[in-house]
Amino acid sequence: MDPTMLQPFGDEIWLADGPITAVAGFRYPTRMAVIRLSGGRLFVWSPVTLSDALRGEVEALGEVRYLIAPNSLHHLFLADWQRAFPQAKTYAPPGLRTRRKDLNFDGDLDDAPPQDWAAEIDQVAVRGNLITTEVVFFHRKSGTALFTDLIQHFGPGWFSGWRAVVARLDLMVGPAPQVPRKFRNAFVDRRAARAAIQRIAAWPSRKVVMAHAPPVERDGQAFVARTFGWLLG
Repeated sequence: MDPTMLQPFGDEIWLADGPITAVAGFRYPTRMAVIRLSGGRLFVWSPVTLSDALRGEVEALGEVRYLIAPNSLHHLFLADWQRAFPQAKTYAPPGLRTRRKDLNFDGDLDDAPPQDWAAEIDQVAVRGNLITTEVVFFHRKSGTALFTDLIQHFGPGWFSGWRAVVARLDLMVGPAPQVPRKFRNAFVDRRAARAAIQRIAAWPSRKVVMAHAPPVERDGQAFVARTFGWLLG
């Protein structure tokens, strides 16, 4: 996918891949989604680096109204988007207001969508994890579930040296997307996590978008149930 181009992924949803970011020497791809709501309002999920080309394509779709940080780890580019689109409301997941006191937030993400997009997008906060509370979304019109870090998959050779060993042990590398072992172990309240995933697994998902794995374009509901089988039982 061209890192400066929005690519259609379904009815009223587009994806764009951004540049690679590094965390503790581990390279991560970045991905964002833009959903066009009624009236041409744009819901921007996990925004990536804002280039002039990307900004032009986004503005051609409609008016950016909502900037979404889906968990407390995905916030690096929010300030640039806020400056570019001052009319947009920025929503914070649990924990991000404390981490980014330099940013202004207009609302908080919780277990229920705000009225602004409740008719078109559902959401669930997956609580009980020591690393982060991720808010997972479901765009009804395209049948797309949006995960951020809870599901990951990197191809062979993506990591090298000792990082490749760590990634393999963490289930980041393998034959299929998985919930990394560090996230599994960080679920200290499995009852809360299981209740959230049960709600997500009940969505009639056809597709699944993840920040750090290739998108799933069919049988999304079965994919979610299979990927979280270790938690759902």
